[in-house]
Amino acid sequence: MIVLGIETSCDETAAALVDDRRRILANVVLSQIEEHAPYGGVVPEVAARAHLAHLDGVVRRALAEAGIGLDAVDGIAATAGPGLIGGVAVGVMTAKGIAAARGLPFLGVNHLEGHALTARLTDGVEFPYLLLLVSGGHCQLLCVEGVGRYRRWGTTIDDAVGEAFDKVAKMLGLGHPGGPLVEAAAKTGDPKRFALPRPMVGRPDCDFSFSGLKTAVRRAVAGLPQPPAPRDVADLCAAFQESVAASLADRAKRAIARFRAEHPAGGAFVVAGGVAANQRLRTRLSEVSEKAGLPFVAPPLALCTDNGAMIAWAGLERLRLGLVDGLDCAPRPRWPLDPTATAAIGAGVKA
Repeated sequence: MIVLGIETSCDETAAALVDDRRRILANVVLSQIEEHAPYGGVVPEVAARAHLAHLDGVVRRALAEAGIGLDAVDGIAATAGPGLIGGVAVGVMTAKGIAAARGLPFLGVNHLEGHALTARLTDGVEFPYLLLLVSGGHCQLLCVEGVGRYRRWGTTIDDAVGEAFDKVAKMLGLGHPGGPLVEAAAKTGDPKRFALPRPMVGRPDCDFSFSGLKTAVRRAVAGLPQPPAPRDVADLCAAFQESVAASLADRAKRAIARFRAEHPAGGAFVVAGGVAANQRLRTRLSEVSEKAGLPFVAPPLALCTDNGAMIAWAGLERLRLGLVDGLDCAPRPRWPLDPTATAAIGAGVKA
């Protein structure tokens, strides 16, 4: 079984082909960083137009790299949400067109489920497992019990962790996207020079908060000579990254304890999403997981950020279960993995 996956939820135009033996036959990602760099962030209209201009070519390239035609494909999957609605609509309509023309099943995939199931593609992780989903728009701890079966145990009550990285990068004049730039600057910095808060550490729940940490960084920047010297930037990035790591580790420790209590034979602690590419955060989280005796799994760096392979795999998982969508499936700007979870007060629709 082979599924073509299309991803257009934000600023990567991506297509991939994955088979049911967990092989990635092709994985093409076209970044839009240069288009958005002048604006310091992603511009939805620019992103949608770029997807429209490049998606057909990206799909053709993926098929060529896989060495197959559409006659060898068993299903067409596309991110149907959450994401920037213009981009999501481009991907969904392209996938529907291919599915209709070829008489193939269409699978509208939740972008977050794509991240959530990547560990099953890369490492064959069995259900249930604990998931920390960390990205530019989301920061959640979820118990993954099956395809489409998620229980949210913790979420951000304000900013997502990736959003905080981007804003700190902007304060320090590092550019966009902020996550890799902050991580690079932190490598030569002293994390102990600036005393920054450790958000939510010690709290009995599994929620997150990064707004106060972001404000603390802003105040520290205001106290520096302008523009900040390279040493100041490196030290502040290191301190910020260490605070994020401490917060994530503390929240994960509590969620792991709950997971072990509810699922003593459970599979693993999985970290997914764009922020999972940060090596310092991976190290801290793996230490917490290993100390608790739970295997730690994080996808390869190329599969942490948005890509078509995760959408193809999530579509394949759904196709095997007969969870096919009609051509009336509508793109969705918001789509929680656990629709029964109570919305966090400060996070609003992002929860």
